[in-house]
Formats: sequence, structure tokens, C-alpha cells
Amino acid sequence: MNGNVPDVLEPMNPWENVYWFARMLISTDKYGAPGKNKHKMLEMLAGISQVLDDGSVDDALKLDICKSTIINLFTNSTSKMRSVKNIAFAQDICEKLHSIKDVMVLLLTIKNVVLPINLAMQSVPNSDIEFTEGIAKAYLDSMGVKGLASVINLWDDAGVNGCLSAERALVKQAFAGIRSAAEFLDQDSADWVLTAFIQEFERRLGQKRKARAGGSLENVTSFLFDYYGLAAHDKPEHFKTDIEVDKWILCKDKWLIGISCKRTLRERWKQVSSADRSVLSSFKIKQLWHLITFDADLSDDKVAALGAQNHVFYLKDDSIRLEHYLNHSVMKDFVRPMSAFIDDIKKEQGVL
Repeated sequence: MNGNVPDVLEPMNPWENVYWFARMLISTDKYGAPGKNKHKMLEMLAGISQVLDDGSVDDALKLDICKSTIINLFTNSTSKMRSVKNIAFAQDICEKLHSIKDVMVLLLTIKNVVLPINLAMQSVPNSDIEFTEGIAKAYLDSMGVKGLASVINLWDDAGVNGCLSAERALVKQAFAGIRSAAEFLDQDSADWVLTAFIQEFERRLGQKRKARAGGSLENVTSFLFDYYGLAAHDKPEHFKTDIEVDKWILCKDKWLIGISCKRTLRERWKQVSSADRSVLSSFKIKQLWHLITFDADLSDDKVAALGAQNHVFYLKDDSIRLEHYLNHSVMKDFVRPMSAFIDDIKKEQGVL
């Protein structure tokens, strides 16, 4: 999300603008996200607060001075592009300031919504690996290769839960501050402020979660290689396909095997099928191995079609689907128990 701010009607309650001010301050494409510049925000707070505290001028003049302060603050920039965005922000924000109360709304937004969220976001985990490595190591230490399926399943769950727990603690801490800041407001106004804070915080947390997503099971593949001391190899030069390969290994015959670790093949079926035998052979790719922990959607047609294109599936040792395929005269060559995964790599690399 780019933080674009749509044009909205003027609110019935001026405190409704807490949300829209927050969006304007964080909008990257339109305004250059001035709210992420802590120094600029503190300057803005200090300048406007000083004007509001001046008892020698009336509210109408205070409003004009506040707008001028904002314009002056955001039109002084050494970057041409930044300057254009800053001018747009200053002009648009000033158009929404019709009274001193609107200025107070803006100040509260900066002080109690944008700056606290900025600070909290610095502590939001960028990766779930810190929550998972210890658990994964404990499983492999205790269960050996028979714990592979459990590790892969738990990696996502433990990582997601750990990150969400960290986020919840940050939200709770920051929410206490905004709730205290809104105590002087009537209930309707306070509701607009509190919900704006939560909505904006959750929007930005959602962006962070998207950034974390997708790397989790790639991380578990790296963890397994490190744990077992396996050597990874670079991606084949000029190899382009929609399929996601987490690791490559160089076999003793100088051919490559690509390894992909996913819960399910369902959403990637067409992508995977694009990597056929001729494409793989042209890049000296012997096979593509898929570690699948949820195999309920792994149909006979998928296994047969992909197996014929040099794809191999590693399924949980206690999987009913694994038993079915191992007893099949043809498909048994395309499916292996997950507990054999590490030894199979070592054999291909010539270290076992």
C-alpha cells in the first residue's frame, strides 16, 4: 500500500480528521511521507504549539499564523521532488484547517498517533525466524529427521504467533497513550480518535506482515541446510521460471537439484507445471524436490504429470497419501518419505 489519501467530505465531527491527517502524513506517493520525518514533526509540533499558547492574538490570527508556519516548514527542501511533495502536503493540510480546533486535531494526530506508531513500528519483527529457530532445533535434536515435517509445520505457526504476540504488546502499549490523550474528549470524539489510531496502526502492521510473508518457509530451508551442514549452490544462470525454488544443490554428477519447501502445492500447480523436463535439462537441472506438509490436495494427476517432468515429492512419513503412492507401480518413483530428505541430499552430493 502506498498510503494514497482519497478526497473526502468535511467531517461532521472535526476529530474524524485524525484518521485522514494520519494518512496524509504517511502518504508516500502523494506527499513523500512527511510524518516519518521525526525531526520535521517535532519542529511542526513546537512551532504550532507556541502559536496556540500565544495569548496576545485572537483565534483567527492564530489560525493564519499556524498555516503560515506549516507552509514555511514544508517548502524549504533541498530535494526538488521532495519539495514538490512537501508543498502539496502543506497546501492540502492547510485547506483542512478551518478553525483552531482543527489545528488541535492535527497536533494530537502527530503527537499521539503518528509519532507513537512510528516508534512502535521500529520494534515490529521483520522476520519470524527469531521465534522459530529454538523450537525447530529442539525438535530435530530430539527426533532427528523424523521431526522434519513437524519443524516445517511449526515454523509457520510459531513464527506467525510470535510476531503477532509482539505486535499485540506494542499496540497495547501505544494504545494506552492515545486513550490517555483522548480523555478530555466527549465519547463520540474519543471514539473517532481511538478508532483512527487502531485503523492506521493495523494498516501499517498489515504492510509489515506482507513483507514477512513468503520468507518463512524459505527460512526453514536455510535452517535445515545450516543444521545439517549441507552445501547450497547458486541458481542456474539465466534460469527463469515462475516456480519458487528455495535452495539449489550441486550433485556429484555436476547436475543441479532445486528444493522448494511449501505447505501445499495447490496455489502453485500451474507455476510448477511450467518447469517441464526439457526446460530443466537445458539448465542441467536433474530434478525439482518439493517438501509438502499438507498433501490432501495432491491428486494422482498432479503427481503423475509432474513426476514425469522430473519433480519429486517428499511427504510426511505417516501420510496416507505417501502410503498410497509408494504402493503404486508408477508413482512410487515420484514420491519419498520426508525422513529420507536429508540422506537423499547427502547421497546426491556424494557425502554419504
